Amino acid sequence: MRLKSGIEGLDTLLQGGFVAGASYVIQGRPGSGKTILANQIAFNHVHRGERVLFATLLSEPHERMFQFLSTLSFFDHSRVGGDIQYLSAFDTMEQEGLEPVVKLIRREISRQKATLLVVDGLLNARSKADTPLDTKRFIAELQAHAAFANCTVLFLTSSRLDDGSPELTMVDGVLDVGEEIHGARSIRRMSLRKTRGSKAITGLHEYQITEDGFVVYPRLEAVYEKTYRPEAIDERRVSTGLPCFDQMLEGGLNRSSISLLMGPSGSGKTSLGLGFIAQSSVEEPGVIFGFYETPERLKIKAHNMGFALGSLIDNGAVHIHWQPTVELQLDKVGHLIINEVRRLKATRVLIDSLGAIARLAVKEDRLMEFFTALSNELRAMGVTVYGTWEMKDLFGADIHAPAPELSGITDNLFMMRYAELNAELKRVISILKVRDSGFDPTLREIVISSNGIDLAKAFRNAEMVLSGSATSNCQG
Repeated sequence: MRLKSGIEGLDTLLQGGFVAGASYVIQGRPGSGKTILANQIAFNHVHRGERVLFATLLSEPHERMFQFLSTLSFFDHSRVGGDIQYLSAFDTMEQEGLEPVVKLIRREISRQKATLLVVDGLLNARSKADTPLDTKRFIAELQAHAAFANCTVLFLTSSRLDDGSPELTMVDGVLDVGEEIHGARSIRRMSLRKTRGSKAITGLHEYQITEDGFVVYPRLEAVYEKTYRPEAIDERRVSTGLPCFDQMLEGGLNRSSISLLMGPSGSGKTSLGLGFIAQSSVEEPGVIFGFYETPERLKIKAHNMGFALGSLIDNGAVHIHWQPTVELQLDKVGHLIINEVRRLKATRVLIDSLGAIARLAVKEDRLMEFFTALSNELRAMGVTVYGTWEMKDLFGADIHAPAPELSGITDNLFMMRYAELNAELKRVISILKVRDSGFDPTLREIVISSNGIDLAKAFRNAEMVLSGSATSNCQG
């Protein structure tokens, strides 16, 4: 039987919630959010019709804690003193020791018929104990009575305990919360160090403290290690929105496929993506996840090419989720994309750009696992995806992959470049890869006008186009 925390991401990590009747340590430095987390779990528990005892071994008065909790949406002062009881055991501990504290808490568990006990200030209890054996006895006696009453226990401590410490050896689970500084960024992370008799998703996972309290973003590749459902094989083709491009692809894109458009700034990646998304309908909606150009700028750009993006947005055929990359977290974005695609039942997705998402990674060595999980889940939902990636070099023969092996997890790979020919600067597109289908590898010029986008055959008599400086090979 599980006791749900009511925090979706945390319950995902716990594979359904805490084991009812078990005991857990939540540890982290001051400011990491332990008290907020415990209170959020407590109020969520109360809203399900249960009762909570919150015992503190700290000198800080409860009124001060309530003052800070009142800024959070989950806090309901009307529940305090009723379904959730706050008990200060600090004076009892200081004047009489740990054994009277145990008796006090045991008595209150029975009187309140609590099914969740929170003990805040385990470090103070440890300091008050004469020996490690006394600490063990304190925890064991609370556990024994709580288990008899089918009451789950959360111990909070501000010290990072060693694996061999009395507290950690006695409890059934350990949850670490903390904050790390990477450059100028602050990243909050949690991990499950111990989960006795229960499956859980281990490793580091991001979280934020918002006005709603804790929001947990489990590591995407850990959650979607296996796809949401078996990938559906659909041999129907999806139009790119450009008849000439569909012809080069022998009928369009395969459904449930991932296409990567690589190219320098201004080469037309977003424009081709808008042409693709403009084929959305109310029955088969599309969604744009953008990180650079605002919705207003996208509407103007689409309008100037003859795409009615504004009308599609108004009738619900297209949705835009725009968010600047300032202070975003990698897994937050991954879960947002998957959850929104599922909620909207979208069939077309434009991610502009994958490079912006990659820059959110604290450690680049997990990018492949992240993008693989994201791609596989979108394919499994039957979605056709356009993703863009900006290349640094405007010209040059050297082509650098956007990320190690990233092209390997995409189904279609399109490269866009600039080329100078006859004193004119031209945009160039080439199809490098199409999985399970033939394609036309001819280099084409991208012509963008108020009439839309055309792919012209402009390089029949030219060489070295992809070097950026094409030369004519016309004879005579």
